[in-house]
Amino acid sequence: MSLFGFQRYGGPEVLEHLTVPTPRPGPGQVLIRMTAAGVNPADIKVRNGDRQGSIPVQFPMAVGREAAGVVVELGEGVGHVSVGDRVFGPTAAGTGALASHVLLDAAGTTRTPEGVSDEQAACLPVAGGTAYDALDELDLPAGATVLVLGAGGGVGTCVLQMARDRGLTVLGLASAQKAELIESLGGIPVDRHQDWETAVRRQGSHGSHGVDAVIDSVGGETLRSAAALLRIPGAIRSVADPAQAAQLGGSGVIRRRTTEVYTQVAQLVADGRFAPVITQRFALDDAAQAVAAVESGHAAGKVVVTAD
Repeated sequence: MSLFGFQRYGGPEVLEHLTVPTPRPGPGQVLIRMTAAGVNPADIKVRNGDRQGSIPVQFPMAVGREAAGVVVELGEGVGHVSVGDRVFGPTAAGTGALASHVLLDAAGTTRTPEGVSDEQAACLPVAGGTAYDALDELDLPAGATVLVLGAGGGVGTCVLQMARDRGLTVLGLASAQKAELIESLGGIPVDRHQDWETAVRRQGSHGSHGVDAVIDSVGGETLRSAAALLRIPGAIRSVADPAQAAQLGGSGVIRRRTTEVYTQVAQLVADGRFAPVITQRFALDDAAQAVAAVESGHAAGKVVVTAD
């Protein structure tokens, strides 16, 4: 099978197209013919070697950790999907997504419902699921205000829509170029290059402490500044900087990655209540461009790679 990935840790120079044997699914795994796969910022960290110890890698390793496609073969103990089903899910441990055939973790492998495209489904295991889990953990009442850091990215654009669907007021921090996108998704854009703390206080519903929660895809000093705007300290979930979130009284997002969660997320798409914002599409042969787009840090929404 064809694969776009790496045989050692490093920068963009280690990425290459390879031909490798098609894997057989082990117990608790599902082999699919990949039709679409998402690329996320965390995939860059995996390639660089920054996630050693937390994300297992088996060389040669395909880039990516979420995919959609058609079931080709089932591993032992898998009975909730069948050969020929359209499915999506997270990749099996130690394997990646940018390949003609992909191993999925059966615990998260989910049938793709009618009305949901494979491209949309491929965006749900990482960005969609993370947004859903973060909002579930915070459990904010309707009318509460949430500040989304990095609102124009893959996770951020999912949070904006899901939060709006739950009746929340959403402030989206991003560059001015993404303001129109944020507004179209039901958020109130806040320009990160201006005095955004004052803008958040003005837009929030609690005076000098303007928001009820923060969902973060940026980290660093931006997260620390955002924490000072919380009405009650600690209502923070961070994708980018869970260690600092913990220091500030919050945490990272505890990812469930289950069929039950993904079924609910996919149904939101099928019902028209949420749709992944796919801004760039690349063929598997052009996967290097997809990774470069994400690595630039300027990509809005989701970047997807497709295979015939």
